[in-house]
Amino acid sequence: MESNEIVREQIFEIIKNQISSNDPPETNLTYKRLMDLGYDDFETNQLIGQCVAIEIFNVIKYKMPFNEKRYIKNLEQLPKKPMG
Repeated sequence: MESNEIVREQIFEIIKNQISSNDPPETNLTYKRLMDLGYDDFETNQLIGQCVAIEIFNVIKYKMPFNEKRYIKNLEQLPKKPMG
């Protein structure tokens, strides 16, 4: 498995965990909204995954804490490209 695939699967696992724990609830709401817009499961996870990736990048690269406010704002704006 290529490293990009491994990272994608890990991000998808984060999304799955957020949806199953309903924490934050906006992840579940966004998932349902995107599915209702006609995106399939993979596409929906990819879109939400962009928001997750931004937060992971900022935590690792810039040693910044997870920014839940920005994360939720980016989720609410999907399918528009999230802002870092």
